[in-house]
Amino acid sequence: MKKFFVSLFLGLGLALGGLNAMAETASEAIVLAQATTEAAAEAPAAAEEAPAPTVDKGDVAWMMVSTILVVLMVLPGLALFYGGLVRSKNMLSVLMQVMVVFSMISVLWAVYGYSLAFGGEGLIIGNLDKVFLMGITPDSLADTFSDGVKIPEYVFVAFQATFAGITCALIVGSFAERIKFGAVLLFCALWFTFSYLPIAHMVWGAGGYLLDKGALDFAGGTVVHINAAMAGLVGAYMVGKRIGYGKEAMAPHSLTLTMVGASMLWVGWFGFNAGSNLEANTFVGLPFINTLLATAAAVLAWCIGEALSKGKASMLGAASGAVAGLVAITPACGSVGPMGGIIIGLISGFVCLWGVNGLKKMLGADDSLDVFGIHGIGGIIGALLVGVFGAPGLGGTGGDDFSIGSQLLIQAEGVVITMVWSGVVAAIVYKIVDMVIGLRVTEEAEREGLDITSHGESAYNR
Repeated sequence: MKKFFVSLFLGLGLALGGLNAMAETASEAIVLAQATTEAAAEAPAAAEEAPAPTVDKGDVAWMMVSTILVVLMVLPGLALFYGGLVRSKNMLSVLMQVMVVFSMISVLWAVYGYSLAFGGEGLIIGNLDKVFLMGITPDSLADTFSDGVKIPEYVFVAFQATFAGITCALIVGSFAERIKFGAVLLFCALWFTFSYLPIAHMVWGAGGYLLDKGALDFAGGTVVHINAAMAGLVGAYMVGKRIGYGKEAMAPHSLTLTMVGASMLWVGWFGFNAGSNLEANTFVGLPFINTLLATAAAVLAWCIGEALSKGKASMLGAASGAVAGLVAITPACGSVGPMGGIIIGLISGFVCLWGVNGLKKMLGADDSLDVFGIHGIGGIIGALLVGVFGAPGLGGTGGDDFSIGSQLLIQAEGVVITMVWSGVVAAIVYKIVDMVIGLRVTEEAEREGLDITSHGESAYNR
C-alpha cells in the first residue's frame, strides 16, 4: 500500500512535467508556423529602441506596505482568530502551527516555489529557472498590469510569498486540537509543492491553463481559499473527529481574541486585495472599497441570519461574517462595482452561516474551525459571482463583449479544477504523512492538551 501511494504521488509530479512538455511543443510549432509572417512586422519594431520601464516610488512603497499588511493578517491576525476559537489547553499549539507553517512556506517559496509558480509558461506548472531566486538581483523588475510599469522583483516575490504562507496556515483550522506538530509541517510542505504551486501557476502564471481560459481571480478565491478549504476538509475526515466531539462542550475559550484576530484580518486584507493590483494607481480604489463594503455587508447578513434562526446575534457570528465577506470578495474585488460587492457580501454572509451549521452537519466532518464552511463556501460564492457582477451592465469592469453565461462556465471550471486537484493531492499527502510519522496524537495527549504535550508550555499560568 505504501508503494502504491508513493508511486501515485511521484506519478503526479511526472504528469505535471509531461503536460508542460506537451504544451511547450505545441507552442514551438505555432511559433515556427508564424515566423515568416511576423518577420516583416518585427523588423521596424526592432529598429526602434524599446521605452525604458517605469518604476514609481509610490508603487514600490504601496507594495511593501501591502506585503506587511498580509503578514499582519497571518501574524497575529489569523493566529489569534484561530487561537481564540479553540479550548485554552490548545491555544499555543494553534499559534505555533500558524507561525511555523507560515515561516516554513516563506522559505520554500524562495527556494523553489516562486520559480515553479511564476517561472516559464507551462499550462500546469512553471520551471526551475529561478530556483533559489537565481538571476534575481536588486535591479530585477517584475511586470504589473500596466504596460511598461514595473516593480522590484524582490518585492513581488515577497508579496506572493505571503499568499502561499497564509494559504497553508488556513488549513490548520480544520484539524486543530488533535494533530501532531510534525505531521502539520510535513503535510504543508508536500501539499504546497503539489497543490498550491500548480493552482497558483494555472490561475496567475504566464501560460497557465485557467489564466489563458480567461478565469477571473483577482486576489485568490481559488488559489488561496478554495484550495486550502478542500485540503482542510479532507484532513478533517482523515485525521478524524476530536475525542468527545458532539458529546462534550468545545466552546471557544476567548471570543475576545477571536474578535481581535478577525479585526486584524480585515485590516490586513486591504493589502491582500488592493495590493493585488500591484500599483498605487487610480484603479486600486476599486478593490480597496470592495474590501470594506462587502465585508461590512457580510457582517450584517450573518447577524441578521443568526437573529432570525436563533433569536440572537453573536460576537462569534459577527467575526465569522467578516471573514466570510473578505473571502467572497477576494476573487471579485477588482472586477465588480461597489454595489456588486455589497450583494456578494450579503449572499456570502447568509450562505456561509448555513455552511457552518447545516452543511457541516450534512458532511459529518469535524472541521474544527469551519475552514470549509467559510473559506470553501465563501470562495466558491465569490469565484462564481464575479462571472455575474463583472458584467459592465451590473457595474463591473468587464468589456463590451462580456458574457455572463460564458464567464460563469469559465469560473465554474476553475472552481471544479481547484476542488478536485486540491482534494486528490491532499488525500494522497495525508496518507503518506500518516504512514511516515502518523497524523494524530495519542488519546492521552489530546485530553491533556497539545500546549503541554507538544510544546511543553501553557498559554495561561494558573
